[in-house]
Amino acid sequence: MAIAKAERLMNLALCLLGTRRPLSKRELRESIEAYLEAGNDDSFNRMFERDKDDLRELGLVIETVENMDGEVGYLARRDSNRLPPITLDAEEAAALGLAAKVWQQARLAGAASGALQKLRAAGLPEDVDPYEAHGALEPRIPVHEAAFEPLMLACRDRRPVVFEYRKASAARPEPRHVEPWALECWRGHWYLAGFDRGRGAERVFRLSRITGKVRSRGTGFTAPVPDVVTVRETVAGWAGEIADRSALIRLRSGAGYPLRAKGVKVRELGDGWDELEIPYGHGLDAWLVEFGPDVVVLEPAELRADVVDRLRAVAKG
Repeated sequence: MAIAKAERLMNLALCLLGTRRPLSKRELRESIEAYLEAGNDDSFNRMFERDKDDLRELGLVIETVENMDGEVGYLARRDSNRLPPITLDAEEAAALGLAAKVWQQARLAGAASGALQKLRAAGLPEDVDPYEAHGALEPRIPVHEAAFEPLMLACRDRRPVVFEYRKASAARPEPRHVEPWALECWRGHWYLAGFDRGRGAERVFRLSRITGKVRSRGTGFTAPVPDVVTVRETVAGWAGEIADRSALIRLRSGAGYPLRAKGVKVRELGDGWDELEIPYGHGLDAWLVEFGPDVVVLEPAELRADVVDRLRAVAKG
């Protein structure tokens, strides 16, 4: 069985690499004997999707293209699947090993190890162990959100997705149709940047607010992907990190430690409350709402009004 699957994957890879135009499922089925023997269409479709995913996991870049008639085709361009000669010195190998160790406790551990094996085959010095170069350093990036892996694959394959997203000010999630660009971790949270088709503009989404499954929808992007995606800068601006004003809030004692870390001035008020002066930037109201009854906005008036409006919206459901 293992030999049969390996032969089937090899034949599929050769078909995709050898074509100059996208091949439809029907054409691929007619070209590969194992697919002709698959039986009914459902069995073939399941087998083909598994094989396509397996080849992508092995590193083959497979493009999905939709023609003028709406028919979906697949191909693997040779220029996208060709690596130049790779020469790494000890320091570069150590940096790659350190990056791979980040994922050793996540679902990407296998992919990280596989990538290092491919780099060793392509020129990684045999006398360098990338995992041991800086053994005292144990970096970890937490990946707890179920949406991470499907979004990572969608970013890689340039596939639009649909998911349910709950904003900080909303009581219920709503569907979002997004062309995903990049994932980035900031302050312990993962964020997705992409083009929101419903809003017709770039948006950034916090993965912990995605509910349910992430599903692929359609093929191809409708908006250009920017050369540089500024996820951290966007989130920092929304969180009040980029600010030219200050806000005055009351914060319950022993609560809101992320807010306390931003405090320019802190004064104890007694009765279980403190007064803080914090930077005020776009999106600060949405962040303050997350702390619920532990925060009271004193000034400016427009920030207080925004927070009250968001709390009322949540209360109304």
